[in-house]
Amino acid sequence: MKVKFWGVRGSLPTPITPEQVQAKIYAIIERITPKDIESEDAKTRFIETLPPWLFGTVGGNTPCLELTTDNGSKFLLDCGTGLRVYGVNGQHPADEHYHIFMSHFHWDHIQGLPFFGPIFNPKAKIDFYSTFPAAERVLSEQNRLPYLPPNCSWEKVKKGFTFHQINEIEPFYVEGVKVTCKKMKHPGNSYAYSFEENGKKFIYATDVELRACDCDRDRPENQFFDNADVLVLDSQYTGEEAIAKANWGHSIFCYAVDFANTWNAKHLYFFHHEPTYSDKKIYSILKAAKWYEDYSAKYDIDLHIAIEGEEIDI
Repeated sequence: MKVKFWGVRGSLPTPITPEQVQAKIYAIIERITPKDIESEDAKTRFIETLPPWLFGTVGGNTPCLELTTDNGSKFLLDCGTGLRVYGVNGQHPADEHYHIFMSHFHWDHIQGLPFFGPIFNPKAKIDFYSTFPAAERVLSEQNRLPYLPPNCSWEKVKKGFTFHQINEIEPFYVEGVKVTCKKMKHPGNSYAYSFEENGKKFIYATDVELRACDCDRDRPENQFFDNADVLVLDSQYTGEEAIAKANWGHSIFCYAVDFANTWNAKHLYFFHHEPTYSDKKIYSILKAAKWYEDYSAKYDIDLHIAIEGEEIDI
């Protein structure tokens, strides 16, 4: 399996601002010495020494991941604004067949669907999976006046969709991949997904406020989380913010580390980044998480930030 991030922000799209671009430029200029620009090689070496929060950005689109199976099938996880970017720049299946798996239907997870090019392609086939009985009605409500023009209405695009209602903790198979979902704590409910193929396991757990019971290994349903090769997990808040926003449905980064440690995850990707956080702040959270992991984890977990455009081989 391969996973690629197309949208990693939570709550609402967060384009980088002119002030943030200028701050990056000033910070880079302050680091330059005459030796750093005396040759092309020197310039390259200088760029390579820049911290990642200066050389690039984590991105500002809301959640969407692309999972490519070993046989080349395309699974799309959530329909945030990153879905539009995938539609424009992603590698599409030759048979024009897409499988979309929805965690839930909050605005930041569906707002990219009306702008996803393949829904206007009469040859495209979209299998749509969720636990919510009203999935089609919910989507049809956003694809209508006054929110979109008539040519984007649900009646114009629904022909290519097939809706599948799935059940929590009941595995099913799609293109040879074992898929399971589990309800998490989040206002209005949100579902994590596990994908297993050829001995590899990937878990996508966005929009979750972790609780002590989620780390209870005596609960059979929690075995859903065990031994993931890659875990993408909501880690939106710092400690201070998590206290102020209890019951908002998102997690603190140190709880995410504890959770990954409990369930033996090999790689943990912090996801659903807080929209008010700059690139520098998000990378500072990763640094703090690594310090925390050094002192608290029973084994080494590889910690990462989810970054738009990054691809993972599992």
